[in-house]
Amino acid sequence: MSGPIGVGDLAPDFKLPDQHETPVRLSRLLVAGPVVLFFYPLAMSRGCTAESCHFRDLAAEFAAAGATRVGVSRDSVARQRQFDAEHDLGYRLLSDAEGAVAVAYGAQRNLLGLPPRRSTFVIGSDQRVRGVIRSELRMEAHADEALRILAADGGADAGGTGPA
Repeated sequence: MSGPIGVGDLAPDFKLPDQHETPVRLSRLLVAGPVVLFFYPLAMSRGCTAESCHFRDLAAEFAAAGATRVGVSRDSVARQRQFDAEHDLGYRLLSDAEGAVAVAYGAQRNLLGLPPRRSTFVIGSDQRVRGVIRSELRMEAHADEALRILAADGGADAGGTGPA
């Protein structure tokens, strides 16, 4: 697919290892309800720690919305495991070491090898994108806006296409 993924688009399915080396497939996660998939540049950096901890701190709100939080970066499985252990994040962190998933979602920067852009995708259980959040500097905006999109979309996926 060319260009970034937008609201109403079918989210590309993928399979990546999480911080425990367990393969995770998007389509399997969606069986349980919406997924909030967020790409971050670098585990344990100041901004990514702030963003990831905000997603952690809103665990009850995401659970109430019936949504699964999933973080993705190019970091290795071992680094993702360390990031989770140091901050007790409590959700899956996926290793997209080759950057292929970031490319598929339009979250990859122009030069391969660079970390992905900070981007969040709210994906309905029908695999359609309900909302996209892109902000490099407003770390809390990703989780906050994702919750707003989920609420506007009827909580646990009643349909519609929340705002971008």
